[in-house]
Amino acid sequence: MAEEENEIVEPKKKGMSPTVKWIALISVAVVILAVGGFAGWKFYDIRTSDSTKEKTASTSAIWSAGTLIVNLMDDKGERYLKVVIKIEASSPECVEELEELRPKVTDGILVLLASKSYGEIANLEGKQRIRDEIAMRLNGYLVRGQVRKVYFTEFLIQ
Repeated sequence: MAEEENEIVEPKKKGMSPTVKWIALISVAVVILAVGGFAGWKFYDIRTSDSTKEKTASTSAIWSAGTLIVNLMDDKGERYLKVVIKIEASSPECVEELEELRPKVTDGILVLLASKSYGEIANLEGKQRIRDEIAMRLNGYLVRGQVRKVYFTEFLIQ
């Protein structure tokens, strides 16, 4: 009995086991990496979209084809179209080329518009078709760039 009394009983330590500690440490590390990765991705995404917008804005330019008036192809030839056209070009160099080719461009657009009847251009689909045809025709003339979009700032059929 004397031996039993001399025996020191160590109390059990309260706390987490080593396995639980490792799992908690790894979980915290994964969360930190995920948050850092997400923040980095958002930062990169914002910078990329801003630089893309700047490139698009800086490389495109608007050229005015002016006001054009043509007679439409109708039975009596009494209808006419008055239109103001703006062209979005891919670069300032393309705008310079459009200006150099102004007589050719104007003639091409006038011939195209004069070949249309009221029924072909009165609805939205007809207007969009004319935009596409003008862009295709002008892109056939250009060497230093291309037409991106055609805008009608005035469109009057009388």
